[in-house]
Amino acid sequence: MMQVDELVNTTLKERLKEVFGYGQFRGDQEAIIQSILAGRNTFVIMPTGAGKSLCYQLPAIVSEGTAIVISPLIALMKNQVDQLNAFGVNAQFLNSTLSKSEMNKVKKDTLNGTLKLLYIAPESLTKEENLHFLKKATISFVAIDEAHCISEWGHDFRPEYRKIRGIVDDIGNLPVIALTATATPKVQQDIQKNLQMEEADLYKTSFNRKNLYYEIRAKADAKRQLIKYIKQNKGKSGIVYCLSRKTVEEIAELLNVNDVKALPYHAGLDPHTRMHNQDAFLNEDVDVVCATIAFGMGIDKPDVRFVIHYDAPKSLEGYYQETGRAGRDGLEGNCLMFYSYDDILKLEKFNKDKPVTERDNARHLLTEMVSYANVGVCRRRQLLGYFGELLDKDCGFCDNCMKPTEKIKIQHEVTLVLQTVLQTDQRFDAAHLADVLTATANQYVTSYEHDRLAVYGQGRAYSEDCGYWSSLIKQLTIFGFLDKDVENYGVLRISQKGLNFIEDPYPITIFKDHDYAGHEVSKDEHDAETVPTSGGAAHDEELLGLLKALRKKVAKEKNLPPYVIFQDPSMEEMATTYPTTSEEMAQINGVGMGKVQKFGRPFIDLIAKYVEENEIETDTDVVIKSMVNKSKVKIFIIQQIDRKVDLDEIAEAKSLSMEELMEEIEHICYSGTRLSLDYYINQVMDEDRQDEIYEYFMRAETDNIAVALQDFGDDDFTEQDLRLMRIKFLSEVAN
Repeated sequence: MMQVDELVNTTLKERLKEVFGYGQFRGDQEAIIQSILAGRNTFVIMPTGAGKSLCYQLPAIVSEGTAIVISPLIALMKNQVDQLNAFGVNAQFLNSTLSKSEMNKVKKDTLNGTLKLLYIAPESLTKEENLHFLKKATISFVAIDEAHCISEWGHDFRPEYRKIRGIVDDIGNLPVIALTATATPKVQQDIQKNLQMEEADLYKTSFNRKNLYYEIRAKADAKRQLIKYIKQNKGKSGIVYCLSRKTVEEIAELLNVNDVKALPYHAGLDPHTRMHNQDAFLNEDVDVVCATIAFGMGIDKPDVRFVIHYDAPKSLEGYYQETGRAGRDGLEGNCLMFYSYDDILKLEKFNKDKPVTERDNARHLLTEMVSYANVGVCRRRQLLGYFGELLDKDCGFCDNCMKPTEKIKIQHEVTLVLQTVLQTDQRFDAAHLADVLTATANQYVTSYEHDRLAVYGQGRAYSEDCGYWSSLIKQLTIFGFLDKDVENYGVLRISQKGLNFIEDPYPITIFKDHDYAGHEVSKDEHDAETVPTSGGAAHDEELLGLLKALRKKVAKEKNLPPYVIFQDPSMEEMATTYPTTSEEMAQINGVGMGKVQKFGRPFIDLIAKYVEENEIETDTDVVIKSMVNKSKVKIFIIQQIDRKVDLDEIAEAKSLSMEELMEEIEHICYSGTRLSLDYYINQVMDEDRQDEIYEYFMRAETDNIAVALQDFGDDDFTEQDLRLMRIKFLSEVAN
């Protein structure tokens, strides 16, 4: 064990100021440092941004020899090593990104005692040659960062972490400091047991990050909402988390074409690109990084102002840790999640091939995530409750507090839930309790003979919906009437507060759940807040009237039906987003640059004049540019049509039905691209029939195919005939 030098104690604050620039310690930092310097095993549970890394960096600097820091993230290693090197501290990492000569340099510095911190991944730690040289070095202590990776109940389980205790023992009799930002009571217990640190000094600080604002929105028209949100936070640093690498790439590209400087970051990128993108974010060359949830970023950037979850995370631990990267300097930090149950179903599919225990654990974690998203209780109370910390009042600083769902006062239902917990011997989870209350007979209910209990089916007098009871049980847990059983995941026990309630019941207020699925139909809601409206419509009715009058005038001059110029949905979008340049007009659905060049100028001039006269501040944030004007499939179709390839062959080449191919061709045509299908149409239709349909579209008031079929009646024209001729007509007169 190390002897704590009195001189070291007195100089800790001096070194804190000299190396890190801080005048004093925060929270338990000093006590934690004293513990590890005294050679005691130390366990630290401290939220992201509270200064965990200093708890092992400073003692490493003042101790003789080298401290080993075990970390799962190459990104975090590099980030911390860069920072320490900038402070004049010799810190290095040992991982697969180093060349042979770089590895030898690290080992040499370790053996001669000049290296203060050696960052190493658990996979590298198990390599025989690394173990061999570490046994020869003077090691001060071992720090295990991201210690939750040890626990299969955590959100980022790494089997290699289970081997750490044995490896540390192999290196020598060394004190260990384990640190994590996310540990439920269950995970905490698991970490201490696996590291044989049951007697360790435990330092657990509050999980409450008071500066973070938590918000969840329905995942409806999410790309539009995303662009708008980021543009409202223009110039601020942010992270967007996505479920897959593909979505990361897509969102990064979407942001860039909408004038937001963004880069992707995921495990599929080569190490050089990953490092470059991380540095660009840290150096503020880009504002936003898009990253996979699965690949932790480990970026120590204090001024991240927003963290957006474009897809739902796998667990509340993951969500808490990722949102914790916002506002680490104690200033503004906004945490937005787009939620759809479809994302949860995708995550469940990912879990289906896992071993049974792992799959069950993952399902439990997802259930907690669903509950957090849907329950109307203060977000902060839910989060802190999950980590075993009871907040006795609402925070007032989350979406559920600022815009609460409907409140309901209840009393007898609470008693029913608590009685059900007692009558089932406090051995079951919320889903089982809800089944008992609603008399939902299944093998578990009947096998335990819970269908014979006095409470069986009693809840049906209030609600037959298991979801209602599950939500109520969740809320009673958050409010402290029920406790979680640490030993058995999901199992609920009655608390003293719950027992007191049974003795002396009183009305309590609960909250209705969110209805995100039902909410998705009203996706204009977020736009309506900022887009000027008239008469209650999302678009500007007055401008729409002027645009339609102009369309009629232009159509008359060109001797074309008005819909050929611009269709109604396009006109409504113009009256919503006020495009005043050719580029903005080209982004309107159904327009494209071809139509802008042919018809656009008078419309742009009209909108610009209207905007100026009415002093309208245009909301360009809602004009979301397409990432790619033509997808690969569309480009292929255009090329094949140019080569006069039979449509059946094009469809077969891309595994499309004829119906799907026609839709693709129509999309191409409506976005302003001229297509010549004469070579194909001439094979399937004689000239007279073509002329008849062409003339029809020239005089028709609409290009609607259903109307056309009705107008032609029994003239033996098929829907495909009409669609082909509509494409020919629009290509020749509109594009």
